[in-house]
Amino acid sequence: MTFEAVAEQGEAKRLLSAALAEGPAHAYLLHGPPGVGKKDLALLFAAELLGEHLRVERRTHPDLYVVEPVGDQIRIDDIRGLRRDLHMRPFEAARRVYLIFGADTMNEDAADALLKDLEEPPPYAVIVLVAADLGPLPETIRSRCQLVPFRRLSESAVRAEIRRRAPELGDDELTTLARAAAGRLDRAARLLDPAAASRRETLLAVARSVYLDRDFDAGDGAQALLAGIAERGLEAKEAAEETVVSLELTGREAEQRVRRAQRGAERDELLAALEELEWWYRDLVVLAAGAETAVVHVDRLDELRADATRERSQGAERACELLRAAWREAEELQLSVPLALEALLVRLRRELAGPVRSRA
Repeated sequence: MTFEAVAEQGEAKRLLSAALAEGPAHAYLLHGPPGVGKKDLALLFAAELLGEHLRVERRTHPDLYVVEPVGDQIRIDDIRGLRRDLHMRPFEAARRVYLIFGADTMNEDAADALLKDLEEPPPYAVIVLVAADLGPLPETIRSRCQLVPFRRLSESAVRAEIRRRAPELGDDELTTLARAAAGRLDRAARLLDPAAASRRETLLAVARSVYLDRDFDAGDGAQALLAGIAERGLEAKEAAEETVVSLELTGREAEQRVRRAQRGAERDELLAALEELEWWYRDLVVLAAGAETAVVHVDRLDELRADATRERSQGAERACELLRAAWREAEELQLSVPLALEALLVRLRRELAGPVRSRA
């Protein structure tokens, strides 16, 4: 069995294929951006280790144990449950496989509890951690796992997936969505949704009004972006509610799973919005420099050509710097998003068109 169902990720596939051929280590840490195949490859690896794909895919194999965050974290009780199971011998296969999705959400107590079993695991156990970010994981845990890196996917890989899902798209729209997905298949899938297309129209309207609208109001612009973020959160909430019903979850666990899905979707929508704003202003810079083939928003070239003046180019470069800084702050810190967005739009306006209109 190969890992062909997962796009690209050659280094990750090489490492896990070697583990299957030579015998697995006791622990692996699959790490990299969301939406690039980590979870899919972890499940395929588990299926190969256990010798059965269908029940692993359904997560019903008796020698597979899966931990996922409930609420915003993996807590010590979740790891204690894993530890109790860890010392049970395999039921059917030659080994037992433990998948910990969202390992970077473990709180300190949970991480300390897991460390004890990473140091001296039973010989039949293979523990696979999956994380979007290595930073929150203690070095003591990282050092006891074989690291398996994942990268953002190439534009061509994302294009192929979008073409498979939406063969009716024109070339310009296909190129734009592939570039806007930023190497993530989960984001590509969401961009194909009609609601996401509407949110994108609103976002780009705000991006242009920053420098075109003489009466631009940063508060109104922020509210327009916040409405899109809230809409995406509500979509995720409704999907999570359907999931907890199908899994027959109730009480605190169901409530926290729904809340985590909503918050995670809102955060990802915010980060995606900041990225696309940056790409719009970057497009102004590259067009002004005559590098049209590097444009992200290929489907909006007429508007970009009209907007991309040399006079605006320097302000657009500074706007990109502001947006990169805002993205890092949003990723790393707990922010008051409404206030942060309004303040950001005020700064973008100053760079691109002068002072923002007062609301007084």
